[in-house]
Amino acid sequence: MKCYSCGNPAVIYRKYEGRAWCKKHFSRQLESKIKATIKKDKLVEKGDKICVALSGGKDSCLTLYLMDKFFGKRPDINVFALSIDEGIKGYRDESIKKARKLCKKLNIPFHLYSFKEEFGKTMDEILKNKEARACTYCGVFRRYILNKKSRELGATRLATGHNLDDEIQSIFINNLKGDTNRLMRLGAKPVAVKKDFVNRIKPLRYIPEKETTLYAMLNGIEFHDSRCPNAEDSVRFDVRKFLNDMEEKYPGTKHIIICHFDTILPALRKYFADKGSVGVCPKCGEPTSRALCKVCELLENL
Repeated sequence: MKCYSCGNPAVIYRKYEGRAWCKKHFSRQLESKIKATIKKDKLVEKGDKICVALSGGKDSCLTLYLMDKFFGKRPDINVFALSIDEGIKGYRDESIKKARKLCKKLNIPFHLYSFKEEFGKTMDEILKNKEARACTYCGVFRRYILNKKSRELGATRLATGHNLDDEIQSIFINNLKGDTNRLMRLGAKPVAVKKDFVNRIKPLRYIPEKETTLYAMLNGIEFHDSRCPNAEDSVRFDVRKFLNDMEEKYPGTKHIIICHFDTILPALRKYFADKGSVGVCPKCGEPTSRALCKVCELLENL
């Protein structure tokens, strides 16, 4: 196929768009789309200190790369990276190498924290408890460290690599579980419910996963490409398959879903704004909507 814009050999054909694009025009379009998201939703503002949650995977590496490309030379905006070592031997140590390498290449400050330092146990040690579900502990502990450490480092924004596929999967999962609180926290710029929460932003939210991968490969962004050995089959796997099947059969389905959700999100937030309050965990002092935060509850279970 040839590029719709210039006639050069295409690197991608978008079924939902009905057009093919070469490397130059595909990369330019993806960057423009992300810039438009940042501008429309005011994800970054003058004076921001942006902490990028850097796992070493394709999406987080692309997020760091583009945050640096867009804002790295601006004197009024600061960008740095934060990685978490969960303690998964043979997996996380490899991804951290990629994260370090990218930060060194871009000359971006790199901060590393671990489950062992924060909670006294690595993920491998936690899983010696046969009742511990890997994704539950890992997800809760990672979110805790990301918020706490980015706040301590002075971040005003916490940028994550959530792409279009991640976001619509979360929309479906929270609907299936009837979890309204989590549902209304979605969006390109989720609403912080308490001052101790660092505002999260999702610059890649409208970019399909296949396109984030292709951009990274075409533009020489090295990333760790391996599935976590502790990943469990879950609702997300089933939802992902369903959505991919629908997109294949009805191109554009994913974009329609997120556009519709964005239409009703303001009403969701307004209606459920006062449902449930956020306080402080009496044990660790971090914000929580529970009597005891989920992290402390899980640590007690161990």
